[in-house]
Amino acid sequence: MEIPDSSNRQRPRWKGSGVFLVHRVVVAMSGGVDSSVAAAVLKEAGSEVVGIGLKLVDSNKTTGAANSCCGIDAMGDARRVAEKLDIPFYVLDFKDVFRTTVIEYFISSYLNGETPNPCIPCNEVIKFEELLRVAKGIRAEYLATGHYARVSREGTGRYLLRKGTDDSKDQSYFLYSLSQEQLSQTLFPVGEMSKRETRELAARLGLRVHDKPESQDICFVEDGDYSSYISKHAGSRIRPGPILDESGAVIGSHRGLSHYTIGQRRGLGVSSSEPMYVVDIDAHANSITVAAAGRLRRQKRILLERMNYVAVAKPEEPIGALARTRYRKPEVNATLSPLDGDRAFVEFHSPREPTAPGQSVVLYNGDAVIGGGVVRRTTDDQ
Repeated sequence: MEIPDSSNRQRPRWKGSGVFLVHRVVVAMSGGVDSSVAAAVLKEAGSEVVGIGLKLVDSNKTTGAANSCCGIDAMGDARRVAEKLDIPFYVLDFKDVFRTTVIEYFISSYLNGETPNPCIPCNEVIKFEELLRVAKGIRAEYLATGHYARVSREGTGRYLLRKGTDDSKDQSYFLYSLSQEQLSQTLFPVGEMSKRETRELAARLGLRVHDKPESQDICFVEDGDYSSYISKHAGSRIRPGPILDESGAVIGSHRGLSHYTIGQRRGLGVSSSEPMYVVDIDAHANSITVAAAGRLRRQKRILLERMNYVAVAKPEEPIGALARTRYRKPEVNATLSPLDGDRAFVEFHSPREPTAPGQSVVLYNGDAVIGGGVVRRTTDDQ
């Protein structure tokens, strides 16, 4: 399958000094350097820029780390950037929808034996649904964010989601679930810049956030301690259960499914002459199965659900693709075979280590996102 290298001339874009933008644009400003520079380059291009920050948690002291992108300190940084750029800035309270859409999803997934990526529903619902609705309400033509990704348009009118030009910072993986309508109204002003260029531009513009550290992936979990966070918020929903070996024999007990993920080695609490790893989590039986390294299962194919197709409509036949099974993981050769509804099989050309249920697999053709979906637990290789 060929994905054309489409012209982006009909869309606003930022590329060095070649800028042409005359639209009202809402910029999601998190207080970090990326979204700050996104606002700056759009303002420089002549756009009418409106900065909006999102209050997603109560405070950094109760939820989220010090460098969180969703706490009150971050909103203070965003407001100071907006003042420097002389653009209006507003903070919207999205705590309720964030709690139900992202935090509860995160907790429930772990309780169901999955390993979720909450950044994906956060982008899909919080930014590109709820905030985009706000942008439309004030007659903005685009919503811009600081993601390292790009959007282009085919001659047929289809919008493509492409990787950011800085491979080390590409964030297209987190955006695969966006619809054609959402992509048509989205700008990624730093998508053609490197992180170094972003920081240098921020420094030249006198933005104090130019050297601000990166925010952590899970912004609302303090110190990255998922288990403690879930234990604090899930309470009685966490139930101990058996740890099984490959034969189904009980060899120990676990503290609750939320404390474990596929491939985990540490903290299992079982005695063995060789290291043991989690190879299966069964939420229905509330059990965990472990095995030694030499007997770790290899996957030839996995089942995806909630598939979203970006570069193409749902194919009628299997197509070749490069599959990324987790952010930062190298892409591997695979075949995508659509099934009924929103399901699909991904078959790897060579067996690989298991991908945890709940994780997203994103498929590429070159730098274009074909689509992606969420890994579903199966009892066999189907």
